[in-house]
Amino acid sequence: MGIKSALQNAISIKPDKTKYFFKTNPGQYAEHDQFIGVTMPNLRKIAKDFRNISLLEIQELLDSKINEERMLGLIILEAQYKKAAPNLKEEIYYFYFNNLHNVNNWNLVDASAHLIMGAHLFNKNKDILLELAQSDNLWKRRVAIVATWYFIKKSDFAWTFKIATLLLNDKDDLIHKAVGWMIREAGKKNLSVLLEFLDNYSSKMPRVMLRYSIEKLPIEQKKLYLAK
Repeated sequence: MGIKSALQNAISIKPDKTKYFFKTNPGQYAEHDQFIGVTMPNLRKIAKDFRNISLLEIQELLDSKINEERMLGLIILEAQYKKAAPNLKEEIYYFYFNNLHNVNNWNLVDASAHLIMGAHLFNKNKDILLELAQSDNLWKRRVAIVATWYFIKKSDFAWTFKIATLLLNDKDDLIHKAVGWMIREAGKKNLSVLLEFLDNYSSKMPRVMLRYSIEKLPIEQKKLYLAK
């Protein structure tokens, strides 16, 4: 059975139920996306069965208009990156980077940016994240901040807050949520770095970004920052 046949056989929910989590109406961020109704657990099962497919086959998945096909390609790509030798990691990283135009919904970014781009850049020059953070493309900006989640897990917070500062005046709600989320994740590892950032920038942060970032704080502390 081919990989696309396996996907069709794994359909278990109505596409409209999947689409519920995305804004797919004309003019909205996911209007380009199509869904067939395959859950993430089923995608991960399929990915295990096809974990050794070529980059050419992954490219075919990433070029698809179907969200689940692109997600499946990214799951397989991340798994291959994790086990690859250093020279192949480099190839996979550039393959991912050259396909950022296909990493074009929040679920795709959030499932891959930290595990491929973040993992690859951890001990390398990270200036490409500054370029992505200043891109006109919404998804590239989200990649820039979510990639730093890998650094956060390694207790390295500097780039998270550097990118967060660049995105303070972003106009898009999906960036506000992603930045708030990453700031919150940093705070879970080290509360003092979160509080320092909030003390400096909470009055300038979009409301959604602020609410996401203070989600784990005590109620009274939340009120203080919201009042600013």
